Amino acid sequence: MRIRPMLVLAAGLVLAAGAALAQAKTKLTVYSTLVPEYINDFKQGFEADNPDIELSLWRDSTGIVAAKLVAEKDRPQADAIWGLAVTNILQLDQLGILDPYAPRSLDRIKANFRDPKTPPAWVGMEAWAAAICFNTLEAEKKGLKRPSRWADLADPAYKGLVLMPDPASSGTGYFHVSAWIQLWGEDRAWAFMDRLHDNVAMYVKSGTKPCRMAASGEFPVGISYELAGVAAKQGNSPVEILIMEEGGGWDMDTAAIVKGTKHPEAARRLMDWAASEKANRLYARFATMVAMKGIETDIPFYPKGLEESLIRNDFLWAASNRERILKDWQRRYEAKLEK
Repeated sequence: MRIRPMLVLAAGLVLAAGAALAQAKTKLTVYSTLVPEYINDFKQGFEADNPDIELSLWRDSTGIVAAKLVAEKDRPQADAIWGLAVTNILQLDQLGILDPYAPRSLDRIKANFRDPKTPPAWVGMEAWAAAICFNTLEAEKKGLKRPSRWADLADPAYKGLVLMPDPASSGTGYFHVSAWIQLWGEDRAWAFMDRLHDNVAMYVKSGTKPCRMAASGEFPVGISYELAGVAAKQGNSPVEILIMEEGGGWDMDTAAIVKGTKHPEAARRLMDWAASEKANRLYARFATMVAMKGIETDIPFYPKGLEESLIRNDFLWAASNRERILKDWQRRYEAKLEK
Protein backbone atom coordinates (compact mmCIF):
# COMPACT_ATOMS: atom_id res chain seq x y z
CA MET A 1 0.00 0.00 0.00
CA ARG A 2 1.28 3.43 -0.91
CA ILE A 3 1.67 5.85 2.04
CA ARG A 4 1.05 9.46 1.15
CA PRO A 5 3.95 11.84 1.95
CA MET A 6 1.63 14.28 3.73
CA LEU A 7 0.52 11.53 6.15
CA VAL A 8 4.14 10.67 6.92
CA LEU A 9 4.91 14.33 7.49
CA ALA A 10 1.90 14.76 9.80
CA ALA A 11 2.83 11.68 11.83
CA GLY A 12 6.37 12.98 12.17
CA LEU A 13 5.13 16.33 13.39
CA VAL A 14 2.92 14.66 16.03
CA LEU A 15 5.86 12.57 17.29
CA ALA A 16 8.12 15.59 17.35
CA ALA A 17 5.56 17.61 19.28
CA GLY A 18 5.19 14.79 21.81
CA ALA A 19 8.94 14.56 22.26
CA ALA A 20 9.21 18.32 22.67
CA LEU A 21 6.46 18.30 25.31
CA ALA A 22 8.23 15.53 27.24
CA GLN A 23 11.51 17.45 27.10
CA ALA A 24 9.78 20.64 28.22
CA LYS A 25 8.45 19.11 31.44
CA THR A 26 9.89 20.55 34.62
CA LYS A 27 11.14 17.81 36.93
CA LEU A 28 10.45 18.77 40.54
CA THR A 29 12.28 16.79 43.25
CA VAL A 30 10.01 16.28 46.26
CA TYR A 31 10.98 14.75 49.62
CA SER A 32 8.26 12.96 51.60
CA THR A 33 7.68 10.62 54.51
CA LEU A 34 4.21 9.52 53.34
CA VAL A 35 3.60 5.85 52.56
CA PRO A 36 3.80 5.08 48.82
CA GLU A 37 0.10 4.43 48.24
CA TYR A 38 -0.81 7.89 49.55
CA ILE A 39 1.95 10.00 48.02
CA ASN A 40 1.53 8.27 44.65
CA ASP A 41 -2.18 9.21 44.61
CA PHE A 42 -1.24 12.82 45.38
CA LYS A 43 1.43 12.79 42.68
CA GLN A 44 -1.04 11.53 40.07
CA GLY A 45 -3.59 14.18 41.05
CA PHE A 46 -1.09 17.01 40.85
CA GLU A 47 0.42 15.87 37.54
CA ALA A 48 -3.04 15.49 35.98
CA ASP A 49 -3.69 19.18 36.74
CA ASN A 50 -0.13 20.25 35.90
CA PRO A 51 0.94 18.17 32.88
CA ASP A 52 4.04 20.28 32.32
CA ILE A 53 5.50 19.28 35.72
CA GLU A 54 6.76 15.84 36.70
CA LEU A 55 7.29 15.02 40.37
CA SER A 56 10.37 12.98 41.25
CA LEU A 57 9.60 11.57 44.71
CA TRP A 58 12.18 10.56 47.30
CA ARG A 59 10.70 9.11 50.48
CA ASP A 60 11.99 7.71 53.74
CA SER A 61 11.27 7.89 57.47
CA THR A 62 10.92 11.26 59.19
CA GLY A 63 14.35 11.41 60.81
CA ILE A 64 16.16 10.42 57.63
CA VAL A 65 14.32 12.95 55.45
CA ALA A 66 14.90 15.76 57.95
CA ALA A 67 18.59 14.87 58.34
CA LYS A 68 19.04 14.79 54.58
CA LEU A 69 17.53 18.25 54.21
CA VAL A 70 19.84 19.62 56.92
CA ALA A 71 22.90 17.97 55.33
CA GLU A 72 21.97 19.50 51.96
CA LYS A 73 21.31 22.97 53.38
CA ASP A 74 24.11 24.69 51.45
CA ARG A 75 23.54 22.68 48.25
CA PRO A 76 19.83 21.79 48.20
CA GLN A 77 18.85 18.75 46.16
CA ALA A 78 15.11 18.94 46.86
CA ASP A 79 12.72 21.53 45.46
CA ALA A 80 9.86 20.92 47.87
CA ILE A 81 8.62 18.87 50.84
CA TRP A 82 5.22 17.17 50.71
CA GLY A 83 4.61 15.23 53.88
CA LEU A 84 6.95 15.90 56.84
CA ALA A 85 6.06 16.20 60.54
CA VAL A 86 5.56 19.77 61.74
CA THR A 87 8.05 19.32 64.61
CA ASN A 88 10.72 18.63 61.99
CA ILE A 89 9.56 21.37 59.65
CA LEU A 90 9.84 23.92 62.48
CA GLN A 91 13.47 22.94 62.98
CA LEU A 92 14.13 23.31 59.25
CA ASP A 93 12.50 26.75 59.34
CA GLN A 94 14.75 27.80 62.25
CA LEU A 95 17.76 26.73 60.18
CA GLY A 96 16.65 28.84 57.21
CA ILE A 97 16.02 25.86 54.93
CA LEU A 98 12.47 26.84 53.88
CA ASP A 99 11.30 29.46 51.39
CA PRO A 100 8.05 31.10 52.66
CA TYR A 101 5.08 31.21 50.31
CA ALA A 102 1.34 31.86 50.73
CA PRO A 103 -0.71 29.34 48.69
CA ARG A 104 -3.82 30.61 46.94
CA SER A 105 -6.24 28.83 49.31
CA LEU A 106 -4.48 29.94 52.49
CA ASP A 107 -7.60 31.71 53.81
CA ARG A 108 -9.39 28.35 53.96
CA ILE A 109 -6.66 26.62 55.97
CA LYS A 110 -7.32 26.22 59.71
CA ALA A 111 -5.20 28.51 61.89
CA ASN A 112 -3.54 25.58 63.73
CA PHE A 113 -2.64 23.94 60.40
CA ARG A 114 -0.34 26.67 59.11
CA ASP A 115 2.70 28.69 60.04
CA PRO A 116 1.36 31.88 61.68
CA LYS A 117 3.95 34.07 59.94
CA THR A 118 3.09 36.02 56.77
CA PRO A 119 3.89 34.56 54.33
CA PRO A 120 3.93 31.11 55.96
CA ALA A 121 7.03 28.93 55.71
CA TRP A 122 4.83 25.81 55.76
CA VAL A 123 1.22 24.69 55.45
CA GLY A 124 -0.35 21.63 57.11
CA MET A 125 -2.00 18.75 55.28
CA GLU A 126 -3.57 16.33 57.79
CA ALA A 127 -2.96 15.27 61.37
CA TRP A 128 -2.41 11.90 62.97
CA ALA A 129 -2.58 10.97 66.64
CA ALA A 130 -1.36 8.57 69.30
CA ALA A 131 -2.96 5.13 69.46
CA ILE A 132 -2.11 1.58 70.44
CA CYS A 133 -2.63 -1.30 68.04
CA PHE A 134 -3.74 -4.22 70.20
CA ASN A 135 -3.96 -7.71 68.69
CA THR A 136 -6.89 -9.27 70.50
CA LEU A 137 -6.12 -12.87 69.42
CA GLU A 138 -2.50 -12.74 70.59
CA ALA A 139 -3.51 -10.94 73.77
CA GLU A 140 -6.02 -13.67 74.59
CA LYS A 141 -3.37 -16.37 74.07
CA LYS A 142 -1.01 -14.58 76.45
CA GLY A 143 -3.65 -13.57 78.99
CA LEU A 144 -3.07 -9.85 78.51
CA LYS A 145 -5.57 -7.28 79.70
CA ARG A 146 -6.66 -4.50 77.35
CA PRO A 147 -4.66 -1.39 78.33
CA SER A 148 -6.61 1.78 79.01
CA ARG A 149 -3.85 4.04 80.37
CA TRP A 150 -0.23 4.50 79.29
CA ALA A 151 0.91 3.20 82.68
CA ASP A 152 -0.72 -0.16 81.92
CA LEU A 153 2.00 -0.83 79.34
CA ALA A 154 4.61 -0.74 82.14
CA ASP A 155 3.00 -3.80 83.76
CA PRO A 156 5.49 -6.75 83.82
CA ALA A 157 2.83 -8.85 82.05
CA TYR A 158 3.80 -7.01 78.85
CA LYS A 159 7.53 -7.78 79.14
CA GLY A 160 9.03 -8.24 75.67
CA LEU A 161 5.64 -7.85 74.00
CA VAL A 162 5.59 -4.12 73.11
CA LEU A 163 6.94 -2.42 69.99
CA MET A 164 7.54 1.33 69.78
CA PRO A 165 8.93 3.64 67.06
CA ASP A 166 12.43 5.04 67.50
CA PRO A 167 11.83 8.79 68.11
CA ALA A 168 15.09 9.69 66.34
CA SER A 169 13.91 8.22 63.03
CA SER A 170 10.12 8.39 63.39
CA GLY A 171 7.95 11.48 63.81
CA THR A 172 5.37 9.26 65.50
CA GLY A 173 7.97 8.02 67.97
CA TYR A 174 9.01 11.55 68.83
CA PHE A 175 5.49 12.87 69.36
CA HIS A 176 4.86 10.07 71.87
CA VAL A 177 7.97 11.01 73.88
CA SER A 178 7.38 14.77 73.73
CA ALA A 179 3.70 14.30 74.63
CA TRP A 180 4.51 12.23 77.73
CA ILE A 181 6.91 14.96 78.87
CA GLN A 182 4.30 17.65 78.22
CA LEU A 183 1.63 15.63 80.05
CA TRP A 184 3.60 14.70 83.17
CA GLY A 185 6.77 16.77 83.32
CA GLU A 186 10.33 15.55 82.78
CA ASP A 187 10.86 13.44 85.93
CA ARG A 188 7.61 11.50 85.80
CA ALA A 189 7.80 11.00 82.02
CA TRP A 190 11.35 9.58 82.10
CA ALA A 191 10.38 7.33 85.03
CA PHE A 192 7.50 5.98 82.95
CA MET A 193 9.74 5.45 79.90
CA ASP A 194 12.27 3.60 82.08
CA ARG A 195 9.54 1.16 83.15
CA LEU A 196 8.16 0.92 79.62
CA HIS A 197 11.67 0.16 78.30
CA ASP A 198 11.69 -3.07 80.33
CA ASN A 199 8.70 -4.27 78.30
CA VAL A 200 9.76 -3.02 74.85
CA ALA A 201 11.08 -5.75 72.59
CA MET A 202 12.47 -3.31 70.03
CA TYR A 203 12.35 0.34 68.95
CA VAL A 204 11.69 0.20 65.20
CA LYS A 205 12.53 2.82 62.59
CA SER A 206 8.98 3.48 61.34
CA GLY A 207 5.87 4.78 63.08
CA THR A 208 3.70 2.39 61.07
CA LYS A 209 5.75 -0.77 61.71
CA PRO A 210 4.63 -1.40 65.32
CA CYS A 211 1.03 -1.52 64.14
CA ARG A 212 1.82 -3.69 61.11
CA MET A 213 3.68 -6.19 63.29
CA ALA A 214 0.88 -6.19 65.86
CA ALA A 215 -1.63 -6.76 63.08
CA SER A 216 0.34 -9.75 61.77
CA GLY A 217 0.55 -11.27 65.26
CA GLU A 218 4.32 -10.94 65.68
CA PHE A 219 3.75 -8.83 68.80
CA PRO A 220 0.46 -8.18 70.60
CA VAL A 221 1.06 -4.46 71.27
CA GLY A 222 2.29 -1.73 68.94
CA ILE A 223 2.61 1.88 70.10
CA SER A 224 1.71 3.70 66.90
CA TYR A 225 -0.93 6.07 65.54
CA GLU A 226 -4.59 5.78 64.62
CA LEU A 227 -4.24 5.80 60.83
CA ALA A 228 -1.96 2.76 60.93
CA GLY A 229 -4.57 1.00 63.03
CA VAL A 230 -7.35 1.93 60.63
CA ALA A 231 -5.35 0.48 57.72
CA ALA A 232 -4.82 -2.74 59.69
CA LYS A 233 -8.54 -3.01 60.51
CA GLN A 234 -9.48 -2.41 56.89
CA GLY A 235 -7.19 -5.33 56.04
CA ASN A 236 -9.25 -7.56 58.38
CA SER A 237 -6.52 -7.83 61.02
CA PRO A 238 -7.66 -8.71 64.58
CA VAL A 239 -6.54 -5.39 66.11
CA GLU A 240 -8.27 -2.86 68.27
CA ILE A 241 -7.29 0.79 67.98
CA LEU A 242 -6.96 1.97 71.56
CA ILE A 243 -6.93 5.59 72.72
CA MET A 244 -5.46 6.09 76.19
CA GLU A 245 -7.48 7.86 78.89
CA GLU A 246 -4.82 10.53 79.52
CA GLY A 247 -4.83 11.52 75.87
CA GLY A 248 -1.82 11.46 73.63
CA GLY A 249 0.49 13.25 71.27
CA TRP A 250 -0.22 14.18 67.71
CA ASP A 251 1.52 15.68 64.76
CA MET A 252 0.65 16.82 61.27
CA ASP A 253 2.12 16.42 57.83
CA THR A 254 3.23 19.63 56.18
CA ALA A 255 4.22 20.95 52.78
CA ALA A 256 6.92 23.55 52.10
CA ILE A 257 9.30 24.92 49.48
CA VAL A 258 13.02 24.34 49.94
CA LYS A 259 15.08 27.53 49.80
CA GLY A 260 17.39 27.45 46.79
CA THR A 261 15.07 25.43 44.55
CA LYS A 262 16.01 25.67 40.90
CA HIS A 263 12.30 25.64 39.96
CA PRO A 264 10.57 28.21 42.20
CA GLU A 265 7.53 28.72 39.95
CA ALA A 266 6.83 24.98 39.73
CA ALA A 267 7.38 24.59 43.48
CA ARG A 268 4.81 27.34 44.14
CA ARG A 269 2.32 25.58 41.91
CA LEU A 270 2.86 22.44 43.95
CA MET A 271 2.18 24.39 47.15
CA ASP A 272 -0.98 25.87 45.61
CA TRP A 273 -2.18 22.37 44.79
CA ALA A 274 -1.09 20.85 48.12
CA ALA A 275 -3.21 23.44 49.95
CA SER A 276 -6.17 23.20 47.56
CA GLU A 277 -9.61 21.73 48.19
CA LYS A 278 -8.89 18.91 45.74
CA ALA A 279 -5.76 17.91 47.65
CA ASN A 280 -7.52 18.16 51.02
CA ARG A 281 -10.27 15.89 49.77
CA LEU A 282 -7.57 13.37 48.85
CA TYR A 283 -6.04 13.71 52.33
CA ALA A 284 -9.50 13.10 53.78
CA ARG A 285 -9.59 9.65 52.20
CA PHE A 286 -7.19 8.41 54.88
CA ALA A 287 -7.33 11.02 57.67
CA THR A 288 -10.25 12.68 59.42
CA MET A 289 -8.37 15.78 60.59
CA VAL A 290 -7.42 17.74 57.47
CA ALA A 291 -6.12 21.28 57.07
CA MET A 292 -8.98 22.86 55.13
CA LYS A 293 -12.16 24.04 56.80
CA GLY A 294 -15.46 22.44 55.87
CA ILE A 295 -14.27 19.04 54.61
CA GLU A 296 -16.08 16.13 56.24
CA THR A 297 -14.69 12.61 56.36
CA ASP A 298 -16.18 9.22 57.07
CA ILE A 299 -13.50 6.53 57.37
CA PRO A 300 -14.48 2.97 58.39
CA PHE A 301 -13.05 1.82 61.77
CA TYR A 302 -11.83 5.29 62.69
CA PRO A 303 -11.75 5.46 66.52
CA LYS A 304 -14.32 7.65 68.24
CA GLY A 305 -13.21 10.42 70.56
CA LEU A 306 -9.80 10.80 68.99
CA GLU A 307 -9.97 14.56 68.45
CA GLU A 308 -10.96 15.01 72.11
CA SER A 309 -7.91 12.95 73.16
CA LEU A 310 -5.36 15.29 71.57
CA ILE A 311 -3.13 17.01 74.09
CA ARG A 312 -2.48 20.73 73.84
CA ASN A 313 0.68 20.12 71.86
CA ASP A 314 3.34 22.83 71.99
CA PHE A 315 4.97 22.13 68.62
CA LEU A 316 7.51 24.94 69.00
CA TRP A 317 8.64 23.58 72.38
CA ALA A 318 8.83 20.06 70.93
CA ALA A 319 10.95 21.29 68.02
CA SER A 320 13.22 23.48 70.16
CA ASN A 321 13.87 20.68 72.67
CA ARG A 322 14.12 17.86 70.16
CA GLU A 323 17.90 17.53 70.10
CA ARG A 324 18.17 17.51 73.90
CA ILE A 325 15.34 15.02 74.37
CA LEU A 326 16.63 12.64 71.70
CA LYS A 327 20.14 12.71 73.14
CA ASP A 328 18.80 11.71 76.56
CA TRP A 329 16.47 9.10 75.05
CA GLN A 330 19.25 7.45 73.06
CA ARG A 331 21.57 7.40 76.06
CA ARG A 332 18.95 5.50 78.03
CA TYR A 333 17.41 3.15 75.48
CA GLU A 334 19.58 2.68 72.41
CA ALA A 335 20.40 -0.95 73.32
CA LYS A 336 17.01 -2.02 71.92
CA LEU A 337 17.13 -0.06 68.67
CA GLU A 338 16.22 -1.96 65.51
CA LYS A 339 19.39 -2.95 63.66
